[in-house]
Amino acid sequence: MMARTIVAVATPPGVSGVAVIRISGPDAAEVFRRLAGKVPRPRAATLVTIIDPLDGTPLDQGLALWFPAPASFTGEDCAELQVHGGRAVVAAVLAAILTVDGLRPAEPGEFTRRAFESGKLDLAAIEGLGDLLHAETEAQRRQAFALYQGRLTDETDRLAQQLLPVLALVEATIDFPDEGDVTDAALAEARGQALTVRDRITGLLADAGRAERVRDGVVVAIAGLPNAGKSTLLNAIARRDVAIVSPVAGTTRDALEVQLDLGGLPVVLVDTAGIRETMDPVEAEGVRRARRRVSEADLVLWLAPTIESVTERPEGAWVIQSQADRGATPMEEARHRISASTGLGLSALLEDVRAFASTMLGGEPAVVVHERHRLIMIAAKVALDAALRHPDWPAAAELVAEDLRAALAALGRSRGRVGTEAMLDQLFSAFCIGK
Repeated sequence: MMARTIVAVATPPGVSGVAVIRISGPDAAEVFRRLAGKVPRPRAATLVTIIDPLDGTPLDQGLALWFPAPASFTGEDCAELQVHGGRAVVAAVLAAILTVDGLRPAEPGEFTRRAFESGKLDLAAIEGLGDLLHAETEAQRRQAFALYQGRLTDETDRLAQQLLPVLALVEATIDFPDEGDVTDAALAEARGQALTVRDRITGLLADAGRAERVRDGVVVAIAGLPNAGKSTLLNAIARRDVAIVSPVAGTTRDALEVQLDLGGLPVVLVDTAGIRETMDPVEAEGVRRARRRVSEADLVLWLAPTIESVTERPEGAWVIQSQADRGATPMEEARHRISASTGLGLSALLEDVRAFASTMLGGEPAVVVHERHRLIMIAAKVALDAALRHPDWPAAAELVAEDLRAALAALGRSRGRVGTEAMLDQLFSAFCIGK
């Protein structure tokens, strides 16, 4: 029979001040009895000496925490041991725990999956938790935490509550066609309510692109002719040698990316190959890729050390006069004058880029964050569009009711209680072992 109690180290590998070992399942209390001699009071950190249950050898001294079911993260009996973070200590304590009958190492994301299966977390909250674990900027943290706290679930529940009385009225016309209790005015009001819900979903879908940018970053491409100082600028902003800098034109052949945190906003800076006509097939491929990245970017910084190179810029690009330390005449077209070598103008440029990113990412965290959320909202909108296409709801009551039920079913999927096992496996496999 497969062991039902799982154990894993919940902190990153390596040397640290403290390592947390997490246990969940019906045999969690037995771990405390065998290794610490007692089960601590619930939710009270207790200092214990951890011993090897096989020979009684002391292994370490640490804190024990006990979370009896159902008031725990997983909904099961949960135990945590906080031990010293040396590799040998962690390995010895973990090996001692696994000598207790009924225990096995946890799989990636298994603690969170048990929380889902016991109803402690819905799927949207788990997606938010996964985003929290990978958040690198303040904007990403805010969006992930809002999802974890139920922003999507609250919104879909609210929309469903608005649709339920609409469906009830329509079904009343089916069940009691001769009673006359449902007036045309009531049905018109219900139709208006369905239209309001449909419009709200349309707005949420329109905001999904902002959520994607928060998660992946606003893409800013550095472009220009060869030897405009693009790679030098990338290295100066990254404060490390990311790109090879050379006086030879065409040195950069492929796009290089640097992830930036600009005042809490995620920005992806892309260094592209110098754009020019060339017979070199390798450089030509680099130019082709550069043009593609420029066309896909949210913002293009067109580096132009001289007035002659300004005319080549794509529409909407910011003209940045580069190499300003070399004495070139200031250009009226330039939004900024910079020198990546001396640092001239870099602070002002980065602040301007941060302000641009803020306009794209600002405001309250988005509701539709992941592709799964987008598909849910699209399904609900398609169903509501179908219901609203019927001009005479009393005459098409059965069809309208079916469309409304489909919309409600789609909204209900936000919690993740309806889905395939393969989708769940893929989601939880992305979590770390101790989560």
